[in-house]
Amino acid sequence: MSIDVKEYIASGTLELYVAGELSPEENLEVQHYAIQYPEIRKEIEEIEKTILEITKAASPDIPKDGFQKIRAEISNVIPFAPDRSVNKKVPLGNYLGWAASVILAIGLFWMYTENAKLKSEIELTNQEKQSIEDTLSDTQDRINIKENMLQQIRDKNVTVIALGGQTIAPTSYAKVYWNKEEQKVIIDAQGLPEPPTGFTYQVWSLKLDPLTPTSIGLLDEFRSQDSKLFALENTNESEAFGITLEPEGGSETPTLEQLYTLGAVGA
Repeated sequence: MSIDVKEYIASGTLELYVAGELSPEENLEVQHYAIQYPEIRKEIEEIEKTILEITKAASPDIPKDGFQKIRAEISNVIPFAPDRSVNKKVPLGNYLGWAASVILAIGLFWMYTENAKLKSEIELTNQEKQSIEDTLSDTQDRINIKENMLQQIRDKNVTVIALGGQTIAPTSYAKVYWNKEEQKVIIDAQGLPEPPTGFTYQVWSLKLDPLTPTSIGLLDEFRSQDSKLFALENTNESEAFGITLEPEGGSETPTLEQLYTLGAVGA
C-alpha cells in the first residue's frame, strides 16, 4: 500500500514513534514504512538526533541509560507525550518544546537524585570518620593508662614481689608492684594463662601466721587487656600475695587447689 510520504511525515506520527508513545501495531507500521521509504527513515533519524542534542545540552552528565530510567520514574507525574486525542498534525516546533520541558524535568530530577546520593556518601564518610576518631581516642586512653602505671611501677617507694608458679600451673608467674604509702598495687599478670570461660583470677593479700587471706580484687577483662597490668587497692599489712582461679564474681575464700602463683614480701 502506497502512502503520501510528505503527509505522513507531517502528521506527527514519527515524533510519537521516537517518543515511544505508539501502540505495537503502530510501531510495526512505522518500521514497515521506514524500510519502504528512505525519506521516512531519514526523518526518524533526524528526530532522534534532535532529541539527543537537546538531551546533551540540557543534562550533559546524564549516562546513556539515564533518560530511560528517569522517564520511568516520572512518567506518572509528567505526561511523556503530546495529547493524541485529536488526530491532527503535531508541528516539530511544538514537539521540541514539549521535549525540552520533559528533559528539563529530567535534569532537575537527576540533580535531585545525585544530590541525595552525595548526601548519603557524606553521611557514610562522617560515620567512618567518627569511628576512626573513637578508635584513636580509645587507643590514646589505653596509652595514657599504661604510661600512668609505668610511672607508678618506677616510683622509689614501690616494693616488687615476685610470684612463682604453683602445683596446678608450675610455669605460671606474676609480679606485684606494691606502693605501701599510697596503698596501691599493680599486678603484672603477663605470666598467667588465659582463664577458662566462666572463671577469673582473684588476688589475695596474705598474713602468714596464722594464714589469713584477704581479697584485694579481681583481674577482670583479662582476655581484652593487652598489657596484662591491673591496678588494685591494698590497705592491708601484707606479708605475701597469691593469685587463684575463681568462678566469675570471685570467692570469699581462696580455692587453694586453684592457686596459680604465690610470693612472700621481702623474699
